[in-house]
Amino acid sequence: MTDALLSTANIHGIKVPDSRLGRAITEFIRDTENELLFNHSSRVFFFGAIAGRQRGLSFNPELLYAAAMFHDIGLMPSHSSEHLRFEVDGANAARDFLAGHGVDPSDIERVWTGIALHTTPGVPEFMHPVIALTTAGVEMDVLGLTYDQYEDEVREAVVKAFPRSANFKEDIIQAFYDGIRHKPDTTFGNVKADVIADKEPHFHRGNFCSVIRGSRWKA
Repeated sequence: MTDALLSTANIHGIKVPDSRLGRAITEFIRDTENELLFNHSSRVFFFGAIAGRQRGLSFNPELLYAAAMFHDIGLMPSHSSEHLRFEVDGANAARDFLAGHGVDPSDIERVWTGIALHTTPGVPEFMHPVIALTTAGVEMDVLGLTYDQYEDEVREAVVKAFPRSANFKEDIIQAFYDGIRHKPDTTFGNVKADVIADKEPHFHRGNFCSVIRGSRWKA
């Protein structure tokens, strides 16, 4: 989708924020991420915002847009640290970007948390709407957990505006792997360990019980 069409896309009453901050986010992510992740992140925003409407939640579209668009930037080499979880890398990148645009620290904290927790199921849904809806968008676009909660025409409109690749399921798993393969230990205790194990059959993931038993405590 061209920038002109992007700014006017209206799906189920949801639009990309056509503000100075919204445009800056779009430009930054478009210049930083590949098409697969840019389109995925855009769909996360729309699915998350639509979920917010369905649930009757009040949220700031700019903040949700920031969280959705930055949530996977930690997979990109330019924003990937050596030892931090990719979710934290993305959250840190969003924090720096938003601080540079004068966003209130309390709002930045919500965006940071939404990104940091987007792969931690069972927790974000009980938190601030920006945090909850970031995860809701991810769970819809990647996992399809709430697929039936969206009308056919709504799903089709989102995908038409921001297409899924022909082999998106495998493409996104590969993108996850490419972004975290150099730091597999950061996947301990989270869903991304499944990605490493899928691509590396001999991968030995960290074990919570083994950590307890192997600690320096005597009992």
